[in-house]
Amino acid sequence: MLISSFRNPVSRGIINLYSGTFLSGMGWSMVFPGIAIMPGFFGVSIGAAAQVVTLYGIGRFTAMPIAGQVIDRAGSRASLIAGTIFITAGAVIASLAPWFILILGASFIIGAGDGLWAMGREVSGVDLVKQNQRGRILSGFHGMHSGGFAVGPLLGGVLIEFTNLRVMFMAYALMAFLAMILASFSHNAVAAKDSKETTNAHDKAIDKNRLRRFLDLYFQIDPALRNTYLVFVFATAAAFMFRQTFQSILPLFAESEAGLSAIEIGVLFSFSGVLILIMIVPVGFILDKVGRKWATVPSTGLPAIAFIALPFTHSFEMMMVLVAFMGVANGLSLGSLAASTYDVVPESARGRLQAARRMVAEIGGVGAPLFGGLMMNMSGPGTPFLVYAPILILASLLLAFVAKETLIKNNG
Repeated sequence: MLISSFRNPVSRGIINLYSGTFLSGMGWSMVFPGIAIMPGFFGVSIGAAAQVVTLYGIGRFTAMPIAGQVIDRAGSRASLIAGTIFITAGAVIASLAPWFILILGASFIIGAGDGLWAMGREVSGVDLVKQNQRGRILSGFHGMHSGGFAVGPLLGGVLIEFTNLRVMFMAYALMAFLAMILASFSHNAVAAKDSKETTNAHDKAIDKNRLRRFLDLYFQIDPALRNTYLVFVFATAAAFMFRQTFQSILPLFAESEAGLSAIEIGVLFSFSGVLILIMIVPVGFILDKVGRKWATVPSTGLPAIAFIALPFTHSFEMMMVLVAFMGVANGLSLGSLAASTYDVVPESARGRLQAARRMVAEIGGVGAPLFGGLMMNMSGPGTPFLVYAPILILASLLLAFVAKETLIKNNG
């Protein structure tokens, strides 16, 4: 059975992408316990240490429009290979960095690589399956990423405790190099020839202004679904804000307020990753059989509850409970907004419209640790959670009452 799976090009392509996704999740999540010790290691403030995730987010933001162009014109494989090269280079730089400023620069490079890689992975995977299988394939991607996420923090914490921060980054570089090899053999998704030629001709006819170019792409969406697309953009920004706060602020809060060690912080993140991994199959079923909203709405509402409670939590046990809430929320978000957006956007512009959604959403990812770090320095580690909770509540309400359900159940 395993041999027949490798003979099937679809199964082979999915296994390739899933393997690279697992390595990606494991590599970046190894850094989270390291963020907690960076203030002491480099002699910087806790707010400054949180900016590792800010620079990572800025890198992703910068790469998104490039990824969309690369995918629509050269194919998804080019984006996958370029992304893994950047990640490998950034991790090597971080492992050798004598100053914290170089860690920030390396985080930017890693973020740019991850942006290129993540967009290539999505389009390549969607191109391999039918429309009524999108939820499952994207849920699987996010689930495999979370599988790596479950292993990475604990591995990172152990490497930091028993060796040092530099060894952890070298391990990350090795994982990224393995992902680069896999990317070289990945499925190459390209836009349909007629659509591609039409898009190229249209691009030459329009003004070079970026806003005009985006509006031209936006007006290719069915008019009845344009507001839905905008809600997905906002909700993705809120989701990125939640995830980046979870990754950057929570380790610092856990260390400074609860006095947790690098290994204990790693256990928190690994616990969250295990919960997400468990949810791969049920979430894929929900997305493809029940409805996209059944996943998107609680995926933004549940983190709001956890964020409100976190500032009043100072024990490892209670933090585990709240991390469980956030793990379930992350599980429900497994590909749900991406699958919903692919339901809405036309094939001729899917790379660029997805990149536009992710690029706008990266503002949430960049702003969360940036302003969160400032709030931590000014009024304490718990403040960002209380400030960001209303944004998550608003996203949940918009998804519930403004966005349309995009799943077509009679597709077969």
